[in-house]
Amino acid sequence: MSNALPKIAWIGLGIMGSPMSENLIKAGYDVTGFTLEREKLDRLAAAGGTAAGSIAEAVRDADVVITMVPASPQVEAIAYGPDGILENAGSGALLIDMSSITPQTSVDLAKAAKDKGIRVLDAPVSGGEAGAIEAVLSIMVGGEQADFDQARPVFEVLGKTIVLCGPHGSGQTVKAANQLIVAVNIQACAEAVVFLEKSGVDLKAALDVLGGGLAGSTVLTRKKDNFLGRDFKPGFRIDLHHKDMGIVTDAARNVGAALPVGAVVAQLVASLRAQGDGGLDHSALLRAVERLSGARI
Repeated sequence: MSNALPKIAWIGLGIMGSPMSENLIKAGYDVTGFTLEREKLDRLAAAGGTAAGSIAEAVRDADVVITMVPASPQVEAIAYGPDGILENAGSGALLIDMSSITPQTSVDLAKAAKDKGIRVLDAPVSGGEAGAIEAVLSIMVGGEQADFDQARPVFEVLGKTIVLCGPHGSGQTVKAANQLIVAVNIQACAEAVVFLEKSGVDLKAALDVLGGGLAGSTVLTRKKDNFLGRDFKPGFRIDLHHKDMGIVTDAARNVGAALPVGAVVAQLVASLRAQGDGGLDHSALLRAVERLSGARI
């Protein structure tokens, strides 16, 4: 049976890539992976995947190549050049980039790949580490309908909400909007937490009742325990949200959209990073509010 499933090459086995690739292995897919950290390759092999020694080796026989790396420079580094995906994947392969990068990088990649007979989808995700592990990610896709239809069974193993948003780059544009909403939402929650604590209210009780009303959100539900326990172990690092706020600020400027609140939150994320908190979860925006309020850090 598994012979009927496309062979998958997975490049980038980080916080998101590892659990996502493992979900594909569990679903019966043949997954060959490459990443820079040896222990991540060992983890893939232990889960039943195949560890490759290079990108070229990973993609050579793949029907579908999936990439999940931090930002545009890394996507360019793995896609282009003699050792990259485009030179080494077979003609007719489908390249699905699930990284969160600039819409323009996705458009350029699709154009370059077309010359090699390789089809491309940009398919960034939302849902963080928990969403990746539970396979309930939201997947926003840019590209051709036919390629999207072909990729759908793979997406259905990885996520819950799967939407073709338009041509190449559209997935990244929607992801940028997603990151804007998430950052502003976390910031609002963080301000509420400091306000509630300084007022002497039982924080757990307050967040429970807020979560049940119009102020409730997926952000509040997912990050409540981070706030309560001051647990900022990264599900999604401030460093990456900083990158994403740069993408949305820049893209909005290019299309003539004003993001006044987004701009402020982008600066708060940047300040947190400047203070050495870049490796913490984005719920650590709470620390920025605490610093401003003279509350506990």
